[in-house]
Amino acid sequence: MRILSGVFEGQTTGTPISLLIENTDQRSKDYGDIAQTYRPGHADLTYDQKYGIRDYRGGGRSSARETASRVAAGAVARRILGDDIKIRGALVQLGPHKIDRTRWDWEQVEKNPFFCPDAAVVPQWEDYLAGIRKDGLSIGAVIEVIAENVPAGLGAPIYGKLDSDLAAALMSINAVKGVEIGDGFASAALTGVENADPLSMKDGKVVFGANHAGGILGGISSGQPIVARFAVKPTSSMLAPVPSVTRDGQEKDVITKGRHDPCVGIRAVPVGEAMMACVLADHHLRHRGQIG
Repeated sequence: MRILSGVFEGQTTGTPISLLIENTDQRSKDYGDIAQTYRPGHADLTYDQKYGIRDYRGGGRSSARETASRVAAGAVARRILGDDIKIRGALVQLGPHKIDRTRWDWEQVEKNPFFCPDAAVVPQWEDYLAGIRKDGLSIGAVIEVIAENVPAGLGAPIYGKLDSDLAAALMSINAVKGVEIGDGFASAALTGVENADPLSMKDGKVVFGANHAGGILGGISSGQPIVARFAVKPTSSMLAPVPSVTRDGQEKDVITKGRHDPCVGIRAVPVGEAMMACVLADHHLRHRGQIG
């Protein structure tokens, strides 16, 4: 990666920061067989329907490689936020297999290739993913991102809600099909009493008894950890044949050759962290502009 502008002698200059990441490890020839055939579940069809042309030599802006720029931007956002705000992500579900939250250990996330906080489930995941790879298939995943030490007051009612901006940012990641904040969809099964985050006083300060809301109330950060999860679908590029059609309307099975992850969701952990950082940095700067 190269920094083209906006930074001089280790400091930002106030002008836009421009970063360049060259895609030097591509194999365009791997996509020759799908030049005239749409990959089901991919953006081939919709791009062609919208623009009347598509570059078949990879996914382009719908490719997972696009997320490299997000991670780079997230590094800049973290510097804006400072060292006090800690943003960490972990893989909490691989296909149908979930972690045991009672065994959550952040130190384990850096010790296995799955970014998994539950060391005991890693061998099971390894065997399961090996089987998926052997069968030429793919599988989805769920990633959880937590931001700690976020001050209260970030965000605004209605159109500037912190959670709506965060949801939009996470949903904009390629292959993401679901986002939830706090308990998310699980809160639909709770009563109002169960879902409420009770308040009390301790040492002259308001404290929470739970965090079902994921650190955001009314679109504004509450000072609790901000918790978000997002679901990544199975990659549409597989070695297993899938029925499709060609540009001229002929039915044809499609197999995508080349290098493809059996679970692209694993690589999405740092991307989710980066998008959380970008959204918090935006709201931090807005908040500073509003109240000084």
